Amino acid sequence: MAKNLLLHSLRVGLLCMLALASSAHAQNPALTRPQRTDLGNDAARAFLWVGNSFFYYNNSMHGHFSGLAAAADPKAGWRGVSLTISGSGLDWHDVESYLRPNGIGRYAFVGNNEIRFNGAGRQFDGVIMMDCSQCPIHPQLKPVFHEFVKKDAEIVVKNGARPALFMSWAYKDKPEMTAQLAEQYTLAGNANDALVIPAGLAFARAIAGRPELELYQPDLRHPTLAGTYLAACTTWAALSKKSPVGSSYTAGLAPELAAYLQQAAWDTVQAYYAR
Repeated sequence: MAKNLLLHSLRVGLLCMLALASSAHAQNPALTRPQRTDLGNDAARAFLWVGNSFFYYNNSMHGHFSGLAAAADPKAGWRGVSLTISGSGLDWHDVESYLRPNGIGRYAFVGNNEIRFNGAGRQFDGVIMMDCSQCPIHPQLKPVFHEFVKKDAEIVVKNGARPALFMSWAYKDKPEMTAQLAEQYTLAGNANDALVIPAGLAFARAIAGRPELELYQPDLRHPTLAGTYLAACTTWAALSKKSPVGSSYTAGLAPELAAYLQQAAWDTVQAYYAR
């Protein structure tokens, strides 16, 4: 009897350990540890967003990032420019041309449609880059993803800025993409000394906590406003190293929903960089 009780206790203990491990993996499925946990430039305030329609849905993710940044520190002068091509991978973008001095970002519309001229020379402190939604894990396009991350990261550094990779999210009907994308983005970030923004992991965490939450458009790929806001919160947390929790900028979402997404973003960033 005592032996049977001991075996039963051991089995229960093992099952509990497996359950805990499985839960942790679901929340943070990237297998490789990210080596860089900050951008590498604490003074970075001007960012170029290079990507595709995942960025430009819902009046552009960079605009929501700017809203979060302005709410946190209105005097810091955060600014951003989004350069997106529908359906594009990084191999469609000419990053060298984007970073030419006195080119893109030389002026901006502010206030009452007034034009403000920015300083001469380099216009951006950092470049946030995203590949097409399945390119990093596609059998034919995965090598192209790694090739162009290396090429573009070198271009960014050569032009005096810092590279960051935006880890995109899984399709709604293919949740297995979360771990696959997380792994490839983390590997690429480590190979090129680039910060990885774990937006895809934030999607998985938010959905795990609230399965009824709708972060996807009917096409099961592009983000709803809540999805864009969650990704912007994750980007803010990753770049600033500050929590978005309590931000007054909610993108017009219900306060309780915005608070949930803020917390999911912050928890994801902390967990991803702490591994």
